[in-house]
Parts: sequence; structure tokens; C-alpha cells
Amino acid sequence: MFLSVFEMFKIGVGPSSSHTMGPMVAAGRFLDLIRAAPFDVAGLRGSLHGSLAFTGVGHATDRATILGLAGFQPESYDHDRAEQTLAAIRDSGTVTPPGLPTLNFRPKDDLIFDFGPALPGHANGMILMATDGQGDVILQETYYSVGGGFVLTERELAAGKDTDTGPPVPYPFKSAAEMLDMARISGKSIAEMKRKNEISRGCSQSLAKGTARIWQVMDDCITRGLDTGGELPGGLRVKRRAKAIREQLEAERGMNLNAPHTINDWISTYAMAVNEENAAGGQVVTAPTNGAAGVMPAVIRYWLDHVPGATPSKIEDFLLTAAAIGGLVKYNASISGAEAGCQAEVGSAAAMAAAGLCAVMGGTPEQVENAAEIALEHHLGMTCDPVKGLVQVPCIERNGLGAIKAVSAASLALRGDGTHFVPLDSAIETMRQTGLDMNEKYKETSLGGLAVNVPNC
Repeated sequence: MFLSVFEMFKIGVGPSSSHTMGPMVAAGRFLDLIRAAPFDVAGLRGSLHGSLAFTGVGHATDRATILGLAGFQPESYDHDRAEQTLAAIRDSGTVTPPGLPTLNFRPKDDLIFDFGPALPGHANGMILMATDGQGDVILQETYYSVGGGFVLTERELAAGKDTDTGPPVPYPFKSAAEMLDMARISGKSIAEMKRKNEISRGCSQSLAKGTARIWQVMDDCITRGLDTGGELPGGLRVKRRAKAIREQLEAERGMNLNAPHTINDWISTYAMAVNEENAAGGQVVTAPTNGAAGVMPAVIRYWLDHVPGATPSKIEDFLLTAAAIGGLVKYNASISGAEAGCQAEVGSAAAMAAAGLCAVMGGTPEQVENAAEIALEHHLGMTCDPVKGLVQVPCIERNGLGAIKAVSAASLALRGDGTHFVPLDSAIETMRQTGLDMNEKYKETSLGGLAVNVPNC
């Protein structure tokens, strides 16, 4: 099993990797399908199913799908150009994707939110269709957004294409137990093994540049969030808090009465800054998802700014270690809130961040695995119940607490020798089973939990 660090950490746009980035990617893939087809296409249609329907408006799924059909992609998203394009599509009832003729597409009529049963493959399903001049469907594809911006067609999902099919890598592990065995035999750290695997599929220079770019986007996102006030869009009138909290913390610097737990406020604020940017539709990095995008950057920023001896030269090790853990979670369970609840998003992010922090602070592979297990274990059972379908409440604060748990988990692991009672593999399997047992109303549908017990307006 191999999942690249650049698949786990993808640069994209908020507010959701599965509900925003995924549908945009799916729409782009459908355009490629049309370009390769022998048909004369005159129009487009689509339908959103399962969680994409129930929380699609709050997650900007319709907007993302429309823009995807116009040729937009998450990694090159331009907000101002997107607004102009959306207005033009609404006015004209047409879309003109690159390399294709002008196609009929009236989003209000041609993009349907289907609130019936979910499609069979995954909770996040969508069907895209191309029509001829008479309005008859001549090309159709079903896509599943399986979390973290990953998209599979119906056939790919059935064929198991969510697993690695590339050439062999030097250190292939599909479980934490295998990972630790390989570390013991090779004498290498998790990051070193992951680096060898990455280089075998690419080159060391692109790895260094790519990981530096990932951290730069993460760090820029923190900075924007810390500098921006006001309210978040969506109708809940949620106030951005990261800027005000940062100003309070800076004003308190040098005071002798500061409580030691104030460091938790810094960690939370870094995470909240990212998720406020995500909620506003800004540029973020999936880590492993947009809904959990604040945990990893917050822990890295905490380490760099507050831990003696921290150095940016180890950020690549942090990301590689975290990606190794994230790959295990995705391969053996899920990183999708619509599939397994928030335990699969913030829980996975906390496990990844705890592992990365433990590694750069000198932890052994056994301690790193222990850190990831502690963080994931104490997110088990966490539901995904966003109020009004927006990635705001409880998501923003939840990232702050996830980051704090990650730091605590790494610290506890470093106090031990790596031996512990519950293996990471058992925690991952428990998360998978819990997700299967979890009621659908707690899986990003906004039909239960906080979503129905607090005012939505």
C-alpha cells in the first residue's frame, strides 16, 4: 500500500474536501470524458445524492460542481474569476468549458439535489450527464467523493481502484505492525522509509520542493486567519475569533501572571485560524481533509514557535511521518466524515499530527505509533453533525481541541518507551467498525446531533 504525501496533502479550496473539492474534481473528469467521446454534446445535467445532497448547499457542493463543469480545478482556484463565471452562467444558462463548445446548463433546473436513498457505493455520490440537442442523455458517469478530495467512478470503486496499483516501493506496509517491523529490520525511521518510497515514485528534488510548498500554503493560511476578522458566510453569523484571540495573547506576553495552560490557547488559535479560512472558502491544504485542515498546521506552528530546538529543516520529516499514518487510516478505515463521522476526519488528523510531532521531537518508530494511537483512540465515536451543513459549528473549535489532543498524545508517547496496550491497527479497525455502526444522521447529513439541537438561523 502506497499513498503519496502529495495525495494526502492536497492544495485546494474550502470549505470541504469531499463536498467542494471532490465534486469539482469529478466535474473536471467528466469534461475529459466528454472530450474523448464521439458524441455531439449540447447540454449538461447532474444530480447530488446522500450527504452531497443533505449538506451540499452549506458545503458549496452545487457551486463547486458548476465551476468544475466550467473548467475550474481546486489547486488553481481563483475566487474573483469564479464569481464572474458563476454570474455569467446564471445569466446565460450556458457553460463553455475549455476545449468544448458552449453547452446548455441552467444550474437551477439541471443540477438536482436528490434527498432519497444514497447511491450504493458511498455516502457522497453524484451523477453527471451529457445530453444531445433533443435533451436526451447520451453520456453518463457516477462519481463518488470518498474523502480528502479523492474521487472514484462507480467502476473504479467496484474494482478497488482506491488502493495502490503503481510499481513496487522499497518499504510497502499496509498496517502499523508491518511498518514497525520494517523499521526494526531496516533501522530506519518512519519518515526515512516514507521518503524512500516517495523517491522511488518521483525524485528527491520534487519531494523537497513539494513538501516545502505544502507547509508554505499551510502557514500562509494560518497567517491570513490570524489577521482577518468579521463574520463567516453562510447565515449563522459566526464570528471569526482567531484574530481577536491572537491579539489578546500577544498583549499578555511578558506578564508574570500567565497560566501555563495559555499555550493551549495558542494551539487552538492556530487551528481555528485555518478553519475560519476554510469556512470562508479560502485556500487550504487537505490534512487529511478540509474539515480537519487546521490540526496539522497548528501543531507544526506550535512546534516551530514554542518548542526549543525546533527547526524548519525537519518539517519534511513531520509531513512524511504524518502521511504514513494517514495512509494507514485511509487504507484500513476511512477519512470521510460522511462515511464514518468526525472520528475519521479530526481523529485521523490528530493521529497524523501526533505522529509527526513525536517524530521530529526524537521519538522512536514505536513511540510514533503510540502517539498516533493515543490521539485516534480518544476521538473514537465522534459524530459529524455540522449546524446548517456549514463547516463552522462545531468544526472550527473541534480542530483546536484536536490539535491540543495531538500535542498531548505525542508528549505522553515520548514519556514512555513505545510499549502500550492498544495497537494503532486496533484503534483504526475500531474506528472503521464504529463508522459502520454509526447512525446515518450523524454522518455529515445535519439530520442529528448539534445540527438539530441548536438554532440554525
